[in-house]
Amino acid sequence: MGEVLNHAETFAVIFVSDVHGASSALSRLLRLGRPTVILGDLVNLTDYRTGEGAIADVLGMDFARQSARARALGDFRGMRSLWVDHAGANGDEIRAQIGLALASQYEEMGEAMRRGTGFVIHGNVDRPARLIEAVPDSMSYAHGVVIDMDGIRMGLIGGGVETPMAVEGEVTDEEMSRLLRQIGDVDVLATHVPPAVRSLRRDVITGRDERGSGPIHDYLLETQPRFHFFGDVHQAQASQWRIGRTTCHNAGYFRATGRYLELVDGIVQVHSLG
Repeated sequence: MGEVLNHAETFAVIFVSDVHGASSALSRLLRLGRPTVILGDLVNLTDYRTGEGAIADVLGMDFARQSARARALGDFRGMRSLWVDHAGANGDEIRAQIGLALASQYEEMGEAMRRGTGFVIHGNVDRPARLIEAVPDSMSYAHGVVIDMDGIRMGLIGGGVETPMAVEGEVTDEEMSRLLRQIGDVDVLATHVPPAVRSLRRDVITGRDERGSGPIHDYLLETQPRFHFFGDVHQAQASQWRIGRTTCHNAGYFRATGRYLELVDGIVQVHSLG
C-alpha cells in the first residue's frame, strides 16, 4: 500500500455525513470549492430530535415522534406495530406518499450538489435509485469502487447495517464483505457505517448501541488503511479511534451541527459551518 499524501501540492478533501435534508447548509459547504465526499443519509425520513421529516409530512408529527422514540430504543417490533395500527389497509398508498416526499427532498439535494464536485455514497435512510437520479454531473455516485484522487486510493462503500426493517439502504454483512474484498487495499476507506467498536457505535444521547460493521472492523485490521471516514451514529461516544495504523473518524451529524471534516496533507481538521 502506498504512502498517503506525499505530494508537492496541497491535497485537501472534505467529508460530510448525515445531511438529512439540510440542503441549504450543504450548498453553503460546497461553495467552499473543495472536493467533497458525502457519506450518506442525504434525506430526512425522521429527525429523531424534533420528529420533522417525510414521515411527519405524510403521517403527522405525533406518529413521527412515536416512531422516532421506538427507533431510538431499538424497538423494531414497536415500530411495525405503530405502522400497522396507523396505516391499516392503506399501507401501499402511504408508502407511495412517503416516497414522493423523499423524491422532493432528493430534488433539493440535487440542486444543492450542483455547486460542488466530489462523490456520494448512500446511507441506510437513502433510496439508492432515487439518489442516483438526483446526483448532478458535477458529482459522482460511488459504491464499491476505488477512486484515485491525486494518487490517493480511496475506497467508497455505501449502505447501512442490516436491521429487521430491511430497508433499501441497508447492506448485509455478506455483501459488505464482498465489497471490501472488491476494493482491496486503499489509503482511505469511506463508508456510511462505523466499524464494530462499541465507543464508535454507541449514541450517548439515545443511550443505544447501534450495530457497527464487523466486516469493516476485520478489513481495517487486515489492510490497515491510513484513514477511515464514516457517519451514521449521530452522537457517538467517540468521534475518533485507532485500529492498528488506521485512524477512524466520525464525520458527525451535519443536519444538527454543521460539522464536517477536512483531510489536508495527512492531517484531519474538524470544522463547522457555524
